[in-house]
Formats: sequence, structure tokens, C-alpha cells
Amino acid sequence: MKARVRGIYATALTRALLDASHEVVDASPPIRRRFEAEFGSGAPDARIATTEDRQGVGAHGEPDAVASLRDLLTEAGLDALAWSDPTPPGTVLDGEVTETLGGGAVVRLRVGDGEEAGAGGSAGTAEGYLPYGSVDDRIETGDPVRVQVRESAAPWTDRRPELDGSLRADGGLVALEPGSGTRVDVRNDEAARELSGMLDLLGLEPPEGWRAVWKPPAVDAGTEELRAGLDRGVAAAEGLDDAVDAAGGTGVLDGSDLVREEPLATPNAGVWVWFGRASRFALDDRRREATATMPGHHRVKAGSADASAGVDLAEALCEPDADAQFPFGVVTDAFGPAEGDALRLEHGKPDGRLITLGEATVTAVDADGSVAVEREMTGGGTYDGLDVSREAGDVAETSLKEGRWWYPTTYRGRDGTVRGTYVNVCTPVEVFPDAARYVDLHVDVVKLPDGTVERVDDDELREAEAAGEVPKPLAEKARSVASALENAL
Repeated sequence: MKARVRGIYATALTRALLDASHEVVDASPPIRRRFEAEFGSGAPDARIATTEDRQGVGAHGEPDAVASLRDLLTEAGLDALAWSDPTPPGTVLDGEVTETLGGGAVVRLRVGDGEEAGAGGSAGTAEGYLPYGSVDDRIETGDPVRVQVRESAAPWTDRRPELDGSLRADGGLVALEPGSGTRVDVRNDEAARELSGMLDLLGLEPPEGWRAVWKPPAVDAGTEELRAGLDRGVAAAEGLDDAVDAAGGTGVLDGSDLVREEPLATPNAGVWVWFGRASRFALDDRRREATATMPGHHRVKAGSADASAGVDLAEALCEPDADAQFPFGVVTDAFGPAEGDALRLEHGKPDGRLITLGEATVTAVDADGSVAVEREMTGGGTYDGLDVSREAGDVAETSLKEGRWWYPTTYRGRDGTVRGTYVNVCTPVEVFPDAARYVDLHVDVVKLPDGTVERVDDDELREAEAAGEVPKPLAEKARSVASALENAL
């Protein structure tokens, strides 16, 4: 398999790919410097890229390659979790406009009868965003549309996949899009001139109504690789043409009878992988095999863009001590959080969703990784698992500790009376500058006001394990943690 890798996990994942006898192509200059390996320039079978929030990666490409990558990526650690992408780039789907916004429309997509869904979707559906400028017709709520996915989105983010009303076919080194002539998407003027005449040199022409768009990796590719890339692009474009023409075109459809329940074309597969704290530290070890790596390299980089740049500077200035402890105090002093800051509690779910429990105020930060936060509660309803009414003015005191597989929240009334304690079992907690992150593992332990200790939601963990959302080793770890908490409380 040939893979292209980009982002903050690139060095560690390149090491893992090479160790598994895969080929890395279109390697970045830093990767070429760090490895004594030959890196090709051909089209990749799949691409791996770090998500915008740096919490994980997406892998997209040929289905067999993506399946292999899913296994390789989740081997990073016990808390590496994967979800299939229901809307990989290039997919052509039907849907219905459910809302019109300032710059585009929200579209409920029909992704088939599978169980996966994107943000805002349910089984068989997902939501996407269609910019008005990407379709010729006026868009109204209720319109049936046929669109192609341009850019997908990880399930734990608040973004929707971006859609387009026109088609694009990817051949790896070259893409084909509607139009005439040739477009070169590279900044090197000399290389652009050479590539612009490559179609004549190869004696090939795109299908009628399509034009070739040479991509940056084509600059370093050989003639045979360029020919192969163009052949792949032409075949993909012809396949899309045939499928879409037979179905009645793209954009706003004339009638609901044209709407299909299944995707019209699925040239790619995709998977999203979220790395937890244990996985990030395991990836540090992989990276350390290739270059100097500070303890917590990926953990710090995942926190913020500024923190990521700080890691690069620190590693460039001095040789990191691989046996040193993760410098939590130094990192929080430099980037936060600090006492008085607002900190989001980002509660990941095993199905890929992310729920923000609200913002809390940081009341204490300790260099050992402990962070205390408080939230004032609104009235109404009861506290989950405690069967105690929630009163206005109650305070939730949460004690977070970096790397711990659980955290407690104690609820107190206005007079300080303890109304109960809920201990959440989760993947190891990470306290980033503006948010605490983890994935909830369903099973929890509660301590009622009278001192009674109960274990709850074992059934939800069993269901998640049976559905493949929580791998068996991770489920066993969650049960072990819950048992230890029962005994301790």
C-alpha cells in the first residue's frame, strides 16, 4: 500500500507504515530528513491527514487501503478509537435541503442503510453544507439535490462535510473537473509550464467537457506515473459521467422521484481515528525512533497551535530527555489553563460524537496534573444516576487529573450540603488550554447522599462493546476501573 501522510502525527505514523512494509509517497522535507528510506512520488492509495483540531487523523482512499490503515492506526494505543466516514470525499449522494443559512444550505444526505452517520445525522443519513455558489440554481428548503462531497469532517467536530453541485474526479496526481483546457495547481512557474503541456506529450485527452488539474505532487513524478495518474482520473471521470447522466444529473433535482436512498458513486472509503492520551504517548515512542522527541510531544501539540509551535522550538534548541516526566506544570504555565480561566468539559462518546457539558471556572491548578473546576447549575430535573433534584444555585465541583481513567463530580447545595457524587469512567483525561477532553466509557460509579455506592450503566457499555464502538480490551479496562472505584468509595 502507498500512503501519503501529513500533520503532527506524520513522523510517528511514517515509522509505523514503514515497519509494516508499506510505502510512503510524497513525503514532506522533514520526513525525508528523518528517515533513511526511499520515498516515491506516485499516487497514494490512501491519504492520512491530521484533523484541524489535532485530536486525531482521517484516512481516505481505496477501500482496501483504508481498511488496512484502520487496523494500523488503532494499534497506536488502547484509547485509539475509529469510526467509518459515511461521506468520504468524492462520494455522490442525494439529499434534501433542511435549512438555508447566510452562505449556503444544510442538506440531509442519504448515505444508505449503514449505522454510521455524520454530525447531525442518524442511521442512514448525515448532514452536509452546500455553498450557494456551488450550484447554478436557487436553493430552497425542501429541495431535493444531488451533490458530491468535497471535504469531509470528523464526527467529533462541529463541522459538516462540504458539498458541491458539480463533479470532480481524482486520479491521485491529477484531478478532472468540468471545463476546458488545463489547470496546474502548483506555485512553481517552470513546473507549471511543463505540466500544462504534458497532455499533448502523453497523447491523452480528458473526456469531453472535462479538464485536467495537475496537483503539486505531480511536479516530482515521472512520465509513467503521470500517465497512470491521468488514466485513473479519466476512468473515474467517465464512471461519474455515466452514473450521473443515467440518474438525471447533479444539483437541484426536478422531482423527488429522482432521489436515491443509496450513494450514486463511492470512489473512496474513509475512517476517522481519535487518539487518546495513552495513544499520543505511544506515538511519542514511535517518533523517538526517528528523531529527538520530548515527553508528551503529541499531547502538547494537540492542545493548541501555539503549544505546537512551542514544542518545535524546544526540540530544536536542546536534546530532550526521553526519560523525563511529562512537564504538565510547565505546559500549563505557558499555555493554560490557569486559575480563573474558563474550561470546557468536552465529553466524547464511543459512537464518535462530542458533547460539551458546559464551561467551568478553574479554581486550582497543580503541577502534578490536578485541575479543579466549578460550575453553577440551573434548576430543573434530576442528576443522572443520583435521583436527586437539581436546584438552582447548586454547584458542581469537578476534580480532573491528567492521565487518570476517571474523574469525580460532587454536587453541593447552596448551603454546602453534598447532594451526591458522580464518578465518570473514561479514557485518560487530558487538560488542554481551553478544554478537558476524554471519551466516556459508559459505566460509572455514584455515591448517594446517604453514602450508598452504586455502579451504573454496565448495560450501555455491553451494548457499545457489542456494536463495536468500544473494543473489548478497552471495555475490560473500563470495568476494572469501575470495580476499583466501587471498592475505594
